[in-house]
Formats: sequence, C-alpha cells, structure tokens
Amino acid sequence: MTTATDRTAAGAAADGAAAQADGAAPHRSRAAAPTAAAHYAALRERFAPVLEEIAEGAAERDRERRLPHAEVRALADAGFTAVTVPVAQGGHGVGTETFFRLLIDLGEADSNLPQLLRAHFSHVEELLLGEPDEDARARLAEIAGGVVVGNASHERSTATVGDLITTVVPDGDGYRLDGEKHYSTGSLFADLIDVSARTADGARARVTVPADAPGVTLRDDWDGFGQILTGSGSTLFEGVQVTAEQVRVRPQGADGQPTTQTAFLQLVLLSSLVGVGRAAVRDAVGFVRSRTRVYSQGSGATAAQDPLVQQVIGRISARIAAAEDAVLAAARALEVARTAPEEEREALIDAAELRTIQAQLTAVPDVLSVTTELFEVGGASATSTARALDRHWRNARTLSSHNPVIYQERAIGDRILNGTGLLYFWSTGEKPKSS
Repeated sequence: MTTATDRTAAGAAADGAAAQADGAAPHRSRAAAPTAAAHYAALRERFAPVLEEIAEGAAERDRERRLPHAEVRALADAGFTAVTVPVAQGGHGVGTETFFRLLIDLGEADSNLPQLLRAHFSHVEELLLGEPDEDARARLAEIAGGVVVGNASHERSTATVGDLITTVVPDGDGYRLDGEKHYSTGSLFADLIDVSARTADGARARVTVPADAPGVTLRDDWDGFGQILTGSGSTLFEGVQVTAEQVRVRPQGADGQPTTQTAFLQLVLLSSLVGVGRAAVRDAVGFVRSRTRVYSQGSGATAAQDPLVQQVIGRISARIAAAEDAVLAAARALEVARTAPEEEREALIDAAELRTIQAQLTAVPDVLSVTTELFEVGGASATSTARALDRHWRNARTLSSHNPVIYQERAIGDRILNGTGLLYFWSTGEKPKSS
C-alpha cells in the first residue's frame, strides 16, 4: 500500500504547486491554465501503466464476470483514489476539471471502475466541503494511504419515497445498525461503507462502518446486464455495533437544499459513460485496422480505405468528442460553484446543476448511438464474443438508466419555462396511499 510518506518531498512540492493552480479560483488568469494542464499531463503519465493494465484485461473480466479487486487495489496503491485529497493530507489536490478528465481516462480503460469508486470520491468531496476539522483531516490521510470507501444507500423496500427502513438506534453505550441495502456499488471492494439510515426520531443519518464489521454481509448479487463488475449487489446489516463517532446526523431539511454534490455524483456517471464511448471508438478503429477481408460492394482495397467505413469512424468520433466537451464544461461550472463566495454560491450551484443535466441529455444519446453504430464498420465478425464489443452498449445502456433522462428533460424544461427549482435529492420508494 502506498502511503503519504512514500512520496518524495520533491514530488509532493510539485503536486502542491500544480494543485494550487489546478484548484484555484474559477476566474483564474490565462497564465495559470497551462499549470493545470501540466498537472493533468503529469498525473496521466503517472497513472498510464495501471490504466493500460486495467484496459488490457477489461474484455476478459467482462466475459468471465471476474470482479476487479486487484485493479481497485492497484489504483489505490498508485494514488488514483487520492487524486482529490489535498496535498497536505498526502493526496494530489487536483481541481474539478482535472479530476473528471482522469475519471474519463479510467472509464475508457474499464467503465466499471469510475462507477464503483463513485461513493469513494463522493465521500472525499463531502469531507472537502465540510469543516476542515481534525477528524476530516485524519480521514483524508487514511484515504491517501489507500483506504477505499463504498456505498449502501438505496433500498428496495416498502418505504415511501424519501424514507428508509434501515435504522440506527441507541444501544448501550453506542448504536445499533439494522437494515438491507441494494445497489451497494463499490462496497465489495471497500474498507469502509457509508450507510444511509433513519434515526429513532426519524432523522436521516450517514453511518460509516468497516466492511468486515461483525453483522455486515456483502452479497455479489447484482444481476444487471451491464456494468456487471461494479459490485452493485445487496448488503445486509444485522445488529452492527457502531459508536457515536461513526454516526453523522443530517440537519433537518438538508435533503433537497442546493448542493454541488448532486452534480458531482451525476458527473461521475457521465465520465464513466464518456469513457465507454471513447473505448467503443478505440475498439472500432482497432477492429477496422485488423480487417483484411472486404465486401464486394465496398470501395476500398481494405476496410480502412473504404469511404463508408471512414465516414462511420469520423461520425462516432465527433459524437464522443461532443459528449466529452459537454461533461468537461459542466465540470468547469461545478468548479466555479465550489469556489465561489458564499453570497454567490446558490445561483452558481443552480447554474452548475443545470449545465450537468444538459450534459447528461447530450452524452446519453450520443454514447448510446456510438455503441450501436460501431457495428456498422464490420460484418458478423464484429459480434464475436471474443471481441466483447457488445459490452460497450450494455455498459452505456446501464449507466444511462441512472437518474432517468425522461425526468431530467422535463425538469430542465420546467426550470427554463417556469423558473421551477431543480431537484437536489433523488430517492425512490412507494407513493403514500391516499386516505
């Protein structure tokens, strides 16, 4: 495991200088921009070996349904899971746009990995947005040392929309956690799990428990046809003993208040989605270049010289470029909101949320189109299970099903036409029965 002390003083100083520019105020000068670009380039080079190794085994892992435990650990050991941790706590201190650029790179290598680390990076973001107290600094240092955080928030219970069946209640000198969660993305790979629960008086709380704590059962029972390696199965909590320090009660009314976390979480999914698209274009190009047989109706001596095939490659590459640009534009808007003065934050959070939803409405149809159209560059041989090109569509379709586009389209239409506020807290459940 790579720790903060393993890094050289020179490397830490370089990270600090780059991070200062990378995470600077949004209205930074043109002179600062190359420094942020250099920071990204240096980190991209640093992580290139582990990303290449992850990419090399992605298709085989998908065919065998082999969970990427080793790959997650390799990312943690390389420091990728600490890219947003401040340099002072042993991380790389990257800014928002640089972070999402790196996440897209990871998504291109294997789209399962950004999604399974979504809760981890969200946990870091929550620490960064909160009070910079000693507990937060200690947790950030743990993450820089390789600790990975998972998620257990969603339920498939009879609770009404916005409510929870999982409870954390007083028990002796501490508390007891009980409940069952579904879509516990990333928890199979985690050291710690963030659990959403209801307190005895009906408030909402986040409870952080060790993944191997007595009473915690992790199940690999995610049965989706895409993103099958995210560990998005169920988790059972039976009488898990926790201390008061592990329980963070949310203030009443906090859910639904404007926050940058909503856009952050959506952009993690979109970065993974754009990564799928880039991988689809990459594999389509590789497939065409490898082909020696051509069709009688074709116009080129090879598939790569056929104008119609060239047209498909050009078209899908442009769609992915547009999707990536939309996501990075939203990332820049999010950085503006995160670093704005308090009196300007709410309006800028709203602008970042709107831009993020618009990026979703751009990226989803573009990537879904690309992952279907890539098969136009070849015949039936493109459907070979050995190539696993179908995984790109399966992964894209699964990622696109999160926070469904049909609701997002209506939400921003209502916002633009009628000034209706955007929704900052997503939940599912059963509708209350009318009396």
